[in-house]
Amino acid sequence: MVWLDSREAAQSCPRAQGRLGNRETRYERGLRVKSAEAVEIEDAVRAVLRDVLGLNPERVAAFDDNTPLFGALPELDSMAVAGLLTEIEDRLGIIIDDDEVDGEMLESFGHLVGFATAKALG
Repeated sequence: MVWLDSREAAQSCPRAQGRLGNRETRYERGLRVKSAEAVEIEDAVRAVLRDVLGLNPERVAAFDDNTPLFGALPELDSMAVAGLLTEIEDRLGIIIDDDEVDGEMLESFGHLVGFATAKALG
């Protein structure tokens, strides 16, 4: 993983040209470009999972986009979902409407981070 400014990332990844502002961007060659804000949101979601569910920090740090959550983590049961979403709202300053909560959002770490990122950066 390397850190590039948006100009360098755009030069390294033609798909990124014209879509990046003057923000620092994390670039994983051939995979994706993440803004610094998106990285902060991902880190916040990791912290919420760790803090609310009492998960081991090393375990949460190893989560990738495909890591299953609801149904795979015994700590994330239906009762824990409300606390998890409330804490995400508080830390990111967003509001999650009841009709936005579905199984797909909690299916994997990547889905949850994608949802939180869309809400926060909307």
